[in-house]
Amino acid sequence: MKIVVVGASGTIGCAVVEELGARHEIVKVGHRGGDVTVDIGSAESIQKMFHAIGKVDAVVSTTGSGHFGPLETLTEKEFAIGIESKLMGQINLVLIGRDFVNDGGSFTVTSGVLSHDPIYCGAAVTTVNAGLEGFVLGASIELPRGLRVNAVSPEVVEESMEKIGSFFRGHVPVPASRVALAYSKSVEGRLTGQVFPAH
Repeated sequence: MKIVVVGASGTIGCAVVEELGARHEIVKVGHRGGDVTVDIGSAESIQKMFHAIGKVDAVVSTTGSGHFGPLETLTEKEFAIGIESKLMGQINLVLIGRDFVNDGGSFTVTSGVLSHDPIYCGAAVTTVNAGLEGFVLGASIELPRGLRVNAVSPEVVEESMEKIGSFFRGHVPVPASRVALAYSKSVEGRLTGQVFPAH
């Protein structure tokens, strides 16, 4: 299969590329580097990305920004960071990508453990993750041509603990290589409308 991995240079993205690259052709996409670049906060940029790549069999997204901060001081602008990037950015990968993914192909987006296991300072990210999972459920029954869509919901990954571990006290971190297996299940399996936990 020809698989686009958006966020290919990130912690999870690198693990996904290693996992799927052993068996498939991978097109690495990043914000600043890769085979092709994209700003997922821009529908126009996503359109250009797909035109540059052409037809593919699967799209995997392991990218998207969100804001961490206490609810007491959260503003609309801070909420919008995750809504425009991680939520609508990944939704637009599906909406725009429909025309570029071959019959029977798939989309895999990334939500996260906070959709159902919230943390202090995580309300904005919880909102985005839960919204993505809702989109996957709703879109899965309407996609044409046998297209599938799933989400992977990773626990905090070991490789990120030094940077964000203070937000995730009590969580059991997971190696990125193990998280990557959930993406393999989504891409290489046949299920749709699912949220695959990676913990």
